[in-house]
Amino acid sequence: MSALTYHEIVRELFPRLSGGIRWGLERTRRLLAAVGDPHLAYRTLHVGGTNGKGSVAATLASVLQRAGMVTGLYTSPHLCTFRERIQVDGVPIGEDQVVAAASRLWPHIRREEPSFFEATTAIAFLALADAGVAIAAVEVGLGGRLDATNVIRPDVVALTNVALDHAQYLGDTITAVAREKAGIIKPGVPVVTAEPAGEAREIFRRRAAELGAPLTVLEVDEARDVVVSREGTRFRLSSAVWGELELFTPLIGPHQAVNVALAVRALEHLAPELRPDVAEVLAGVAAVRWPGRAQILHEDGRTWVLDVAHNPAGVAALAATLETLSLPRPVVLVVGILGDKDWGAMLPPLARPADHSILTVPPTAPAHRRWDPHEALRATPGLVAEVVPDFLAALELARERSGPGGTVVVTGSFHTVGDALIALGRAPFGADEPLPDATHAA
Repeated sequence: MSALTYHEIVRELFPRLSGGIRWGLERTRRLLAAVGDPHLAYRTLHVGGTNGKGSVAATLASVLQRAGMVTGLYTSPHLCTFRERIQVDGVPIGEDQVVAAASRLWPHIRREEPSFFEATTAIAFLALADAGVAIAAVEVGLGGRLDATNVIRPDVVALTNVALDHAQYLGDTITAVAREKAGIIKPGVPVVTAEPAGEAREIFRRRAAELGAPLTVLEVDEARDVVVSREGTRFRLSSAVWGELELFTPLIGPHQAVNVALAVRALEHLAPELRPDVAEVLAGVAAVRWPGRAQILHEDGRTWVLDVAHNPAGVAALAATLETLSLPRPVVLVVGILGDKDWGAMLPPLARPADHSILTVPPTAPAHRRWDPHEALRATPGLVAEVVPDFLAALELARERSGPGGTVVVTGSFHTVGDALIALGRAPFGADEPLPDATHAA
């Protein structure tokens, strides 16, 4: 194992693991126990929910880093390189660090035959310990209750919101999804949520009460005076710990004010020895870097907006953001959605603000999850779009349709945005060689 390179590990070894989702925490616990339970060597914050959890986790990590702690971040999926999933102080770990952690775990991985996500979670937790992190923000991969990340013992739990996604795994009702998300609530551990009043929040409330976990709710109007621009989002928030805060985040959109406010609420509940001061909160929020979330680039005289919206709730947030930005016209939409997503609900609100729409297929999308854009066009009443399955050709047509000073919006999935960043030469941390199907899964 030690002689293998990073690329060999990603390309050849991971696909040999059993595919798909394997529920349960037993395999992950055994993997981690075999290498000394590295996930217990540092403090953690656990972030779950349907949308926005990556933005919340990235914001937490950015603030904690500004507070002087060596800070880890574990998220999924990635855009351009597997290493993005495991970051220390805002930078993906090196290829050698991936190899070192995978080498120690590999005999146990072969014995346990975990899923890809279980194995990579164990590798991540070991790599973060090896890097000497003091604290880490950990994003749930899928669901919560039986997600591999749920082996940690967090100081604070944050739950963003509940929407229907991954129905084949989590259930096709808000109630079913909320119960799975609530599974990361721990006995006595403070939990904060931005879920609006309703059925899902009530499920969170009951579960927290059962476990004696203090629950804090961020109401929708607590992030006040929200101003969204192409530079980021400004808003005000009252804090019992830090007083009246005037916050700026480079993350763009009204929904990002809520995500950042939720991160601040979570930080309020840290033990005093871990809690950042007000200057560190402001600086950390302002310094967060989280590509692919209403990310604006300027290339060849055009404005490019790249967003990983991949379910109806994410699309609604993106549409609301686009409305606030007064983007240069014409606006051309390039959309590539995975076949197991609710593209019928996603396409109309995406196409509505666009002058032209192009349906395409991102090349890194696993073959078994690729949509048929021709079928999508036929099945979506009133949709006017061009179908260009070849991704690079679709981007080139978008350049042509947008003219020299227009806007191209690229969205629909992590694959679509990641492939666009690579094609534009703007991969934030470099790009891996094309990955086998299993390795891009959450």
